[in-house]
Amino acid sequence: MGNESAPRKERRGLFNRFLDFIEKYGNKLPDPVMLFVYIAAIILICSFIFGKLGTTAVNPGTGEEIAVINLLNGEGFIKMMTNLVENFTSFPPLGLVLVVMLGVGLAESTGLISATMKVTILNAPKKIILPVIVLVAILGNAAADAAMVVLPPIVAMIFIALGRHPIAGLAAAYASVAGGFSANLILSVLDPLVAGFTEIGAQIYDPTYTANPAMNYYFLAVSTLFLVPVAVFVTTKIVEPRLGSYTGAIETVEDLSAVEKRGLLWAAISVIVFIAIILYLSIPQNGLLRDPETGSITNSPLMDSVVPLMMILFMLPALVYGLVVKQIKNSKDFADHLARAMSGMGMYIVIAFVAAQMIAYFSWSNLGPIVAIKGAETLEAMGLKGLPLFIGFIVVAALINFVVASSSAKWAILAPVFVPMFMILGYDPAVTQVAYRIGDSITNPITPMLAYFAIALTFAKKYDPRMGIGTFMTSLLPYSIAFSIMWIILFAVWYVLGLPLGPEGPIFLSK
Repeated sequence: MGNESAPRKERRGLFNRFLDFIEKYGNKLPDPVMLFVYIAAIILICSFIFGKLGTTAVNPGTGEEIAVINLLNGEGFIKMMTNLVENFTSFPPLGLVLVVMLGVGLAESTGLISATMKVTILNAPKKIILPVIVLVAILGNAAADAAMVVLPPIVAMIFIALGRHPIAGLAAAYASVAGGFSANLILSVLDPLVAGFTEIGAQIYDPTYTANPAMNYYFLAVSTLFLVPVAVFVTTKIVEPRLGSYTGAIETVEDLSAVEKRGLLWAAISVIVFIAIILYLSIPQNGLLRDPETGSITNSPLMDSVVPLMMILFMLPALVYGLVVKQIKNSKDFADHLARAMSGMGMYIVIAFVAAQMIAYFSWSNLGPIVAIKGAETLEAMGLKGLPLFIGFIVVAALINFVVASSSAKWAILAPVFVPMFMILGYDPAVTQVAYRIGDSITNPITPMLAYFAIALTFAKKYDPRMGIGTFMTSLLPYSIAFSIMWIILFAVWYVLGLPLGPEGPIFLSK
C-alpha cells in the first residue's frame, strides 16, 4: 500500500525550514537495519579508543569506579559470538511485540478492527476523534511499552478511514505514548519503579527518607490534560500539512451489515466478561492478581501480566467476532489467521536482531553509564540555582535519552547524584524526580536508542515504502519540541506557585 502523496506547496517560516533541513539530511541516513549496524561498529571502535585511554567514571550511588571495556580483542570477540543468540532472544521488545501483535493482528485479520473503526467513525463526531486518540495514547503508557506497539498501527488505520494521512495518525499515537510517557491520570508500574531509585538517592542525604510512589501524581495528571491539546495542535497544524494529501488506498466507510453488528455485539460482550474477570481478580485485597504479600496493585502479577492480558484483550473478541461473521469456521482457519497476523513482522525481526546486538555492545562497553555520569557532573559544575537549575537538569535528562533510553537505567545512575545534591539545596526529592521524568519523556519520540522508534518506522513504511528516517523524524520532532515547551512552562508555573506535586510531594524540604 504505497503513499502517493500530493506535491507539497512551498513552505515558509523558520520552523518549517528547520524541519526541511532535518528531513533532507535525515533521509540521507541509511536504512534502519544498516544504521544499527553502523552504530554498533562505532560503539566497538569507541570501546577500543576509550578503553585504551583508560576512561573511567565513579558511580555516585555505589562509589564503584566504572571503566570503559574494550570489546575489540579476543575476549570481546568470544563474548559477541557466544552471546549473539541470547542477545536476540532475550531482547525485551522482541517478545513483547510479537506476543501483542498476535492479538492485534488477529483482530485486524478477522475484520474486527475495521468494523470497530466503522462504528466509531459513523457514530462519533470527527472533531473529538483526534483528542480521544491522543488521550488514550497518553493513558496507554500505564501499560508500559506495549502501547507503543499496539496503538500506532491502529490509529494509522483510523486515519485512513477518516480520509487523513495514516502516517500523521501513526506519528500522533507514537509521539503521544512516548513523549507523554510519564503523564497519566492513573498510577502506572513506572511510578513505584522510579520512586524506588529516588528513595535510594535521598537516603544518601537522609537515611530515614521514604518515597511515596504517588508523590508526582498531581503534576503528572494535570500534565496529561495539557498534553492533549498540544498534540492535537501539532498534528493538525504542523504534521498533516507537511505530509500532504494521502492518495493511497482509502477504506470506504460504509454502514455495518447485520452480521457484522452481531459480531461486534458478541465481541463487546466477551471484552466485558474478560474485564470483569480481571477486575474480580484485582480489586479484592486478596485478589489473585495482587501482590500476595503486600496486596499492592502497582507492584503485582497484574502489572507483570500486562502484555499477555493485552494479547488476550485483542485475541478473545477477535476470535468471537471471527466465529460470528464466519471468518473463522474451524481450527485451521484460526491458525491461518494467526499466521497472517504475523506475516508482516519479518522486517521488525531483522531490525530487532541487529538492535539487540548494538544495545548489548553498548551495555558491555560501559559507555552508556559513563556518558550519563559525565553529563551529570557537567551540570553540577555549572553552578546553576533555582528554576534554571531544574530546567538545566531537564535538558540533561533529555539529552542522555539519546544514549540510554531506559528510564529506570538512567534514573538509577542520576538519582544518587541529583537527589541528594538538590536536597542539600533545600529541594524535596519529589521535585527532582518530576524534573527527571519530564526530561526522560520529551525526547522519547525521537531517540533511536528506543527500540520502538524502529518499529514505528517499520509501520510507516507500510504506507510509504520510500519513507526515510529524516521524513519520519520530522513527523515526530514537532511533538518533542511542543511537549518540551509546554511541560517546562507548566513546571515553571508549578514551581513558582509552590504547589504540591502529589501526596507527600512538596517542592521544598520542610525545615
